[in-house]
Amino acid sequence: MMGILWNLGAFLVALGILIAVHEYGHFWVARRCGVYVERFSIGFGRALWRKIGKDGTEYTLAMIPLGGYVKMLDGRVDDVPAERQHLAFNHKPLWQRSAIVAAGPLANFLFAIFAYWVVYLIGVPAVRPVVGDVAPQSIAAEAGIRSGMELKSISGIQTADWESANMAMISHIGDQEMVITVAEPEGGYEIRRTLDLRSWSFDPDREPVLTSLGITPYSPPITLAIAKLVEGGAALTAGLQLNDEIVAIEQVPVTEWQQVVDAVRAHPQQPLALMVRRDGQTLPLTLVPNSKTLGDGQVIGYAGFAPQVEPWPESYRINLQYGPIEAVGKAVEKTWQLVTLTFDMVTKLVTGDVAIKNLSGPISIAKGAGMTADYGVVYFLGFLALISVNLGIVNLLPLPVLDGGHLMFFAIEAVTRRPVSERVQEIGYRVGSAILVALMAVALFNDFTRL
Repeated sequence: MMGILWNLGAFLVALGILIAVHEYGHFWVARRCGVYVERFSIGFGRALWRKIGKDGTEYTLAMIPLGGYVKMLDGRVDDVPAERQHLAFNHKPLWQRSAIVAAGPLANFLFAIFAYWVVYLIGVPAVRPVVGDVAPQSIAAEAGIRSGMELKSISGIQTADWESANMAMISHIGDQEMVITVAEPEGGYEIRRTLDLRSWSFDPDREPVLTSLGITPYSPPITLAIAKLVEGGAALTAGLQLNDEIVAIEQVPVTEWQQVVDAVRAHPQQPLALMVRRDGQTLPLTLVPNSKTLGDGQVIGYAGFAPQVEPWPESYRINLQYGPIEAVGKAVEKTWQLVTLTFDMVTKLVTGDVAIKNLSGPISIAKGAGMTADYGVVYFLGFLALISVNLGIVNLLPLPVLDGGHLMFFAIEAVTRRPVSERVQEIGYRVGSAILVALMAVALFNDFTRL
């Protein structure tokens, strides 16, 4: 229950910040263009808080926190006296109206740059993207990727850490090939490898993108000693203690932690005979794993414990931290990478190269917000930047209910030299609303299937 409340709180904070940024973009440019703003609202529905500013604008915090709006003086909506028509949105030149509409998504992109700038000023601990293992007959193996190689770039995008590598790889979903530059473990000289993606089948609900290509990142050796026990978990109930070392399961000697994982997953609600080493003595214990049902209906066991992992070698550790000037360039680069990746994914959703089940809705966003808030301000800022870019791009889609739809009408007006008729706009709004509701329904359905 506390986890749900934490996720919800982090989600509301994240959403509130991003909505405020987006709407403030519209608000700020509208004011600079001489448009009178009647209301600036975060949320929809009944007002929880309101205040009339010295500028005459009503600032509102409303009950439904799934959006916001800037209500401007507009002759298409209300009767505007002749002496105030110069303050109305619809009486402004086309370029000013376009700038006001485009300012919302632009504010989201600028916020992402700012968030990443702060992230890079603080510094992000990371590890070098060194390949730990390559599955035989996998796409990576066929391309000549070997254990110990370090990923340097993917299709020209620098990959300083695994996050950058993952993002660059995901952008190739639906492509025929992917070019990777790697450094050899012996000597460090760089070579190019081309991965044939024609047979690539990637399901994000089942496995990470790296695993689907046959790559396992290097990680320090996992010991057989227990480092963490979950309160109320099956391991604690069985009598396991911190620093216990599992030496056998069902009389079979254990040499690596994966044997423990496989045994627990394969025996939900079934007793497992363990032998553990504690303070130099070997003790018998019986573990009865709890059961958990996955999204595809498969029932697995879980025990609520985690092993000790040896520390990372210093040569593998990096800290992505830069000075104020250099951090600006890195922030712009990172934001641009997100923008291009998101545009690619949207395009591939439309063309069918990416399955529509990959759409995520507010539940997935809430879980992501709670998770990153757990990790600290740096990771939460990175999450905000990611969602801000997505919000900006979604609003640029050419659907009449979104900013992109308004810009589409303005582009038509620029060509035809007259505004799009209200009848056409009304039909467009209805079609756009239907498409948006359908997409939200699919996203919510996907969220529930992942619970």
